[in-house]
Amino acid sequence: MQKGTEMEKPYIKFENVKKTYGSGAAAVNALDGVSFEVAKGEFCVLLGSSGAGKTTLLNMLGGMDTITSGKITFDGRDVSAFRGREMIEYRRHDVGFVFQFYNLIPNLTALENVEIAAQLCKDPIPAKEAIAMVDLADRANNFPAQLSGGEQQRVAIARALAKNPRLLLCDEPTGALDYLTGKAVLKLLYDLSRERNTTVIIITHNQAIAPMADRIIRIKSGKILSNEVNAAVTPIDEIEW
Repeated sequence: MQKGTEMEKPYIKFENVKKTYGSGAAAVNALDGVSFEVAKGEFCVLLGSSGAGKTTLLNMLGGMDTITSGKITFDGRDVSAFRGREMIEYRRHDVGFVFQFYNLIPNLTALENVEIAAQLCKDPIPAKEAIAMVDLADRANNFPAQLSGGEQQRVAIARALAKNPRLLLCDEPTGALDYLTGKAVLKLLYDLSRERNTTVIIITHNQAIAPMADRIIRIKSGKILSNEVNAAVTPIDEIEW
């Protein structure tokens, strides 16, 4: 993990964040008073079983859902208070998303899928460069149906990277992949976080990958169980599950 004051001050901060669906007797607290911090440039793994609140948390940090109460700050800005154009600009320029099932446009090539994201941003990484960063330059003109699951996920990562985001949010990015391909994707995400100083948050139920993280956050039933800094990061090549 990187050292220095930049890493020590909170880059992401949740303060007593609650998310309630429904009302009265039918109310469900998807997040129930969540508080934690993540530093700039960290590779963070958020662990929890299905229904623990992981995706809800990620969606609120990424501006895809609103909080019921509390506060979320990113780089000193209260993103939980963003509305309208301010929220659109935040999602467009600051945040990149990687989903479990890729969400590629099937009638566009790999390169064209990445170009769409690059065209939306003010300081993008060129699409061809982003494709090369995930080692798919020779597959750039293939359509998603002509790519393996691992290749499609790498295109999805390239699409997120093309935005040149400061924050990369990954929702079970290896959930649909086989063991070896999943490890390759995790290594790619880790290497990118180191090379570009991008803050990466991965949500997963796979506890075996926790040792590769700078920070490990565990969540259960909408509450944070622990938030630990990992002093001895284990290379993904040495992790088995």
